[in-house]
Amino acid sequence: MDNELQIYIDGKFYPKSEAKVSVYDHGFLYGDGVFEGIRAYNGMVFKLKEHIDRLYRSAHAIMLNVPLTKQEMIQAVIDTLRQNQMKDAYIRLIVSRGIGDLGLDPRKCPKATVIVIADLINVKAGDAQETGITTIFSWIKRNPVDATTHEIKSLNYLNSILAKIEANAYGADEAMCLESNGYIAEGVGENVFITKNGELFTPPTSTGALSGITAEVVAEIATKLGIKVNITNLTPFMLFTADEAFFTGTAMEMVPIREVNKRLIGNGKPGPVTKMLMAEFHKVISDPTQGIKI
Repeated sequence: MDNELQIYIDGKFYPKSEAKVSVYDHGFLYGDGVFEGIRAYNGMVFKLKEHIDRLYRSAHAIMLNVPLTKQEMIQAVIDTLRQNQMKDAYIRLIVSRGIGDLGLDPRKCPKATVIVIADLINVKAGDAQETGITTIFSWIKRNPVDATTHEIKSLNYLNSILAKIEANAYGADEAMCLESNGYIAEGVGENVFITKNGELFTPPTSTGALSGITAEVVAEIATKLGIKVNITNLTPFMLFTADEAFFTGTAMEMVPIREVNKRLIGNGKPGPVTKMLMAEFHKVISDPTQGIKI
């Protein structure tokens, strides 16, 4: 096929239609691996070093030996974008445990599998950044920090998939996940922020939430603008009664939340703090110093 996407697998490129992994790969059999979602904007891979660092932290936590150095991994991402002649893309970087047998024992997997996919993604419904999105609280609790915590960006996303299924069933755009004590953790794949009296509030990673790179960028922007950022447990009540709320994530970027379980947040429209932060965020992702050039 002409112009077919080229997928990086263990140092070689394959057309999308021929890009395959073994059915004995533990990433397929057991969700045994880690990944990153990364964005490229106008020939610059945004926060690539930070994403690579987080990938290796996740791998370390599950005792997964990544067969490439960090610099080699960065180069694999750059090479994939160049191979596909893409300046704007969503990049999925995957490291699975690799090929083993049908048993659980990771010692049967002698070498990890590394995959880099560069494509496009759109997880925002319509004009979500202008109108905001609707959410519900899912009955699916976030995996606790002493289990398969979402602090590790692993290939096992069944927890999020089940919450997303519930949101779909109720006709909501997205789901909000609580941890075992009832505090807000995050969305199905996004960090959550609320504003109250001009200050920002976001949950700690002790709820099992991922330490989001986009969330860190937004927090830095807010601090520079003189907005106090509070990392604290959030209850559903605090979200219901917030002045504003929004999600952050690599794929979603920044999206206002207008409704939770049929309760309007504020006046149901993106608020002034959210709008200001979104405008500044778009300036940051356009700054060539904020990533690595393709």
